[in-house]
Amino acid sequence: MTKQILFVDDEPNIVISLEFLMRREGFKVEVARDGEEALTRIRQDRPDLVLLDVMMPKVNGFEVCQAVRADPSLAAVRIVMLTAKGREAEIAKGLALGADAYVPKPFSTRDLVVQVKSLLGL
Repeated sequence: MTKQILFVDDEPNIVISLEFLMRREGFKVEVARDGEEALTRIRQDRPDLVLLDVMMPKVNGFEVCQAVRADPSLAAVRIVMLTAKGREAEIAKGLALGADAYVPKPFSTRDLVVQVKSLLGL
């Protein structure tokens, strides 16, 4: 069964490149452009993994992560924070809120694919 990834970012260039990369790796990819849309899609589609930017309009990535982790029916959803906010305090906050991994930008696409596959047990 094909694993589904929801990619949440408001930067079009990053969306295009990561969407292409993950599809090439065999994943089904959906995109949300802000945190509010992300929460709606996560609750409706139940993706296997969410690649989540922190700095977004409406609802930020930390708030999305916290909301997902507060809902027991979404416990199986893996969350990777993927963001330019890479200070230690921000990383600690993301992980404390329940992110499974925190990847600061810029990042290696190869390493990101390895991490995604590992979190999905592939």
